[in-house]
Amino acid sequence: QVQLVESGGGLVQAGGSLRLSCATSGRSFSNYNMGWFRQAPGKERESVGAIRWSDGTTLYADSVKGRFTISRDNAKNTVYLQMNSLKPEDTAVYYCAASTIMTMSPRRYGYWGQGTQVTVSS
Repeated sequence: QVQLVESGGGLVQAGGSLRLSCATSGRSFSNYNMGWFRQAPGKERESVGAIRWSDGTTLYADSVKGRFTISRDNAKNTVYLQMNSLKPEDTAVYYCAASTIMTMSPRRYGYWGQGTQVTVSS
């Protein structure tokens, strides 16, 4: 059973930090690319960024560049999204996903987690 499970969401004040985790199981994702996405109420799902598992190469959306960092821990089969300098507009449900190619398009991701809520207050 292949699973991606997000955790670490919650309520944080503007300017604060939060780290999301995505625990993987059921298979090795060493040859995959892991993406982080978010969806706010009434809006389309958008890419936050992605990481190539094999070498750690990353991509980031302009809206989060310099504030968010994606990383992975091979021993724990887990990918992370470190979020700093959070803004109210970062409020959304955050999802992790896996793709066979390096892309920020959600259409190319075949495995998805259930999502975790992040709320940033002002």
